[in-house]
Amino acid sequence: MKKILIIGANSAIAQAAARQWAGQGHALYLMGRDQERLGALAADLKVRGAAVVGHGVLEVNEFERHAAAIDAAAAALDGLDTVLIAHGTLGDQKQCEQDFAVALRELNTNAISVMSLLTLLANRFEAQRHGTLAVIGSVAGDRGRQSNYVYGTAKGALAIFLQGLRNRLHPAGVQVLTIKPGFVDTPMTASFKKGALWATPEAVAAAIVAAVERRRDVLYTPWFWWGIMTLIKLVPERVFKKLKL
Repeated sequence: MKKILIIGANSAIAQAAARQWAGQGHALYLMGRDQERLGALAADLKVRGAAVVGHGVLEVNEFERHAAAIDAAAAALDGLDTVLIAHGTLGDQKQCEQDFAVALRELNTNAISVMSLLTLLANRFEAQRHGTLAVIGSVAGDRGRQSNYVYGTAKGALAIFLQGLRNRLHPAGVQVLTIKPGFVDTPMTASFKKGALWATPEAVAAAIVAAVERRRDVLYTPWFWWGIMTLIKLVPERVFKKLKL
């Protein structure tokens, strides 16, 4: 039985992953901003077969609360061995361009808060010599584009942080999984026109659960995004800067 902490548990992908883990009988602790929604999700997961389900409110940009929140989760589950960090926002790029305070808020939410949590969790898992840290990033972090470069900056910085963390924690037997979804049909992307490249949260969650079991390092999901992003990264900058992306 795994003891799993999910941060950003109210997100669509996190909920779908939690339901799969609950069906496997694991113990879960949920963190998010909305107490009522967390309670409803916890009740649902218990019915689905989770061994234990706890939950607590966390505002991720209140960095000073991170240590206590992680301690509470560990106490509720009598330890931790798996963490999925799934929180994030898809901010307005144009607002970020006009007001750096908005950009800073997006960077804090999508990168700095995650790094703060990972620093605490990495030290804990390194000391216990086992565990999995799985973090949802984005293919947007693979190359900067005019349409979302603040969001992409956060995800790109996070990917580099996770690379270094993976290198550091490998000798301790700790898995660090970087998850890079492409387009996912969630409430956060409700205003976007959908097409053939879009995936459901359930499909992405299934890939995440499998990647954790297989101790993968990096997961592009759906799988074809690895090829798409490889091609995009190969476009010379002198050409790429002229594209409307």
